[in-house]
Amino acid sequence: MRNKKKILNDYKKKVKYLIEQNKLYYIKDNPKISDQKYDNIKKKVLELEKKFSFLKNQSSISKVVGAPPSNKFKKIKHLRPMLSLSNAFEKNDMEDFLKKIKNFLNLSDINIDLFCEPKIDGISATLIYENGILTKGLSRGDGVIGEDILENLKTISSIPKKIKSDKVPKLIEIRCEIFIGKKDFKKISKKFANPRNAAGGSLRQKDPKETSKIPLKYFAYGFGAVEPMIFKEQLEFLKKIGDWGFSTNPLVKKVNGINEIEKRHSEIDILRSSLEYDIDGLVYKVNELNLQKRLGNTSNSPRWAIAYKFSAEKAVTKIKDIIIQVGRTGAITPVAKVEPVTVGGVVVSNATLHNEDEIERKDIRIGDTVKIQRAGDVIPQVLTVDLSKRNKNSKKFIFPSQCLCGALTKKEISKSTQKKDAVRRCLKGYDCKFTAREKLKHIVSKEAFNIDGLGKKVIDQFYDLKIIVEPSDIFKLDYEKIKQLDGWGSLSISNLRNAISKSKNVSLNKFIYSIGIRHIGQENAKILAKFFVSINEFSKLFENKNRENLLKNLIDLDGIGETQIEAINTFFSNDKNIEITKKLINQLDILNYSIIYSKGKFLNKRLMFTGGFQNMSRSEAKSLAENNGGKVLGSISKKLDILVVGDSKPTKKKIEQAKDLKIKIINETEWNQILNS
Repeated sequence: MRNKKKILNDYKKKVKYLIEQNKLYYIKDNPKISDQKYDNIKKKVLELEKKFSFLKNQSSISKVVGAPPSNKFKKIKHLRPMLSLSNAFEKNDMEDFLKKIKNFLNLSDINIDLFCEPKIDGISATLIYENGILTKGLSRGDGVIGEDILENLKTISSIPKKIKSDKVPKLIEIRCEIFIGKKDFKKISKKFANPRNAAGGSLRQKDPKETSKIPLKYFAYGFGAVEPMIFKEQLEFLKKIGDWGFSTNPLVKKVNGINEIEKRHSEIDILRSSLEYDIDGLVYKVNELNLQKRLGNTSNSPRWAIAYKFSAEKAVTKIKDIIIQVGRTGAITPVAKVEPVTVGGVVVSNATLHNEDEIERKDIRIGDTVKIQRAGDVIPQVLTVDLSKRNKNSKKFIFPSQCLCGALTKKEISKSTQKKDAVRRCLKGYDCKFTAREKLKHIVSKEAFNIDGLGKKVIDQFYDLKIIVEPSDIFKLDYEKIKQLDGWGSLSISNLRNAISKSKNVSLNKFIYSIGIRHIGQENAKILAKFFVSINEFSKLFENKNRENLLKNLIDLDGIGETQIEAINTFFSNDKNIEITKKLINQLDILNYSIIYSKGKFLNKRLMFTGGFQNMSRSEAKSLAENNGGKVLGSISKKLDILVVGDSKPTKKKIEQAKDLKIKIINETEWNQILNS
């Protein structure tokens, strides 16, 4: 009898646990355990029901687990995308930022005023006001589409529900950062890992009454759409919305030049520990809004703003071992296995050693006591070795000349710099099982196909079992075979099937990024997608005769240089890469690049530029052409519609070729007239 009671209690305990996890998964959108763990517990419960008939009087597990999910937040498109910021970590990065701005604007001799504000470590949101009335409130989401969290945002009493002013634009989108103060967080710290998680979790509550219990605060910092535009400067905008009743940060300031930037950075760095909220750096923006407009954006960040992070967190530890890892591009990376140490609030046990030259230069050895640092979310790196604590019997680390697959590695010579690469590489591509695994991990990652359920450990498992060997195998999985594996039950398999099915519809830019061409990151992929527009056009790179001409046109794209073009050519010169890419394309529905211009002064026109301009850089001219619906080419051909000739040192050969092909030629004055018409 006692045994029966014990079994019943164990059964009820497991069922109760599953019900709790079910609520977290479906209702609160915040699962605490993996699908595999959920399935394993469920499997044990079903086995108990089958084995002990007296449990049949209890509620069946099928009736209490797996309830339909509650309605998700409504998805709404931002009026203007919420872009992320590029990061700077040291003075040189900020000098480079200033240099790029001046070059783009062709203002090399002028120091530009920058607006400076603390970078709050919180959750971004946007507030939309129509005729002064708050009508929408969205989370950042993916930057293009956010979630409707208006009712939760309204629980923050200091957010104006109505702007009381006669001079409010008909439409204005206020960007803000939601956070919890340090003192307030102490009161609820047992429920959340850190203040940022607390703010994020509160804003995602289904019931605004629950959100209202959390002491959320905010600072308004920027804008999206404004109609009509009534501001001329970033500082003017912030002062005006402060007058309207919005909370703004009191530590904002206007600075000019690198010395003032560094001075302000040091001042706030010293002050930050005494602030009532967490900050991880300062944001610097070009203050004049007209210049912001001219600078525009790259595919995922504004050219006119940057986040200058504070000094990295450092710690001292000991190297236990040095191992070699193989990346998706064949890069051989040394990693130090260190004694676990807390750096910036995170326990780390690995640190990157970058490459063979770095180990040689710093003379890093197994057993050394080292100082490591962690900047932001970047993997920690070894800064210095404490030679006073080195064992007398320690030996220099000999970097292996072979890949883990056994193939000889090579340091390639860059065609653009004519210098030997610092990184050794295995050049076998998909024929190296270590490279192939990493390519698969890349393609299922969040930034690529974003397939939930196919994490790194699962890819390793499926690769070893030959379930997934190359990318196209992902979309032809044998789910019956997977079902036989430990940890895979009906829920996890259903979730995986749905995630893979969803990922079949992929944008062209994500596809280009996903296939793993060296030097082609997310931004480069968007630039290429904008140029090719469709997968059919992109596929022309597979043929040698087409590839040469296409690569000539790519050289003139802002953001694509010789390094990227060389990498594209190398990738598609490999027959196996082409074969694998073709097989992947056959499994997908690849969407055309979505930015379609319906108007513009150069709508559907192909342009090329030669020579320098007096009032703007070539980069700005190309950007203006593209923003006006045009397509910029890199070589003269019959497809070209307009050759724009700058006053400074144009290429005579290009002008003669254009004349022979009867292509329209305009000079800098005519170019300016068209833009200003």
